[in-house]
Amino acid sequence: MHIDLPERLYYNIGEVAEAFGVNTSLIRFWEKEFDALKPKKNAKGNRKFTPQDIKNLELIYHLVKERGFTLEGAKIHLKENKQKTLDQFDIIRKLESVKAELLKIKEQL
Repeated sequence: MHIDLPERLYYNIGEVAEAFGVNTSLIRFWEKEFDALKPKKNAKGNRKFTPQDIKNLELIYHLVKERGFTLEGAKIHLKENKQKTLDQFDIIRKLESVKAELLKIKEQL
């Protein structure tokens, strides 16, 4: 899954949930479950997610929704192998992007 959000310093929870195609309650649940998610909160208590939060959410989504990890398994995996997992995740996303571009070129031929 590729998350398509405009480049900004902060995103509200509704934008984040829509980009991931999930309910805001799932985002709030993951925030409680994963230490990597620490969105800032404004005076009203509204969550403001940074681009780093989005990247962490993408990784959590990938592990839980795409690879089928349990929450506990994803937590352990992130704790023990976070940098390696991030590197592999970035490579996968780049390869998916190249594949999409190649498919576009193929269709134009």
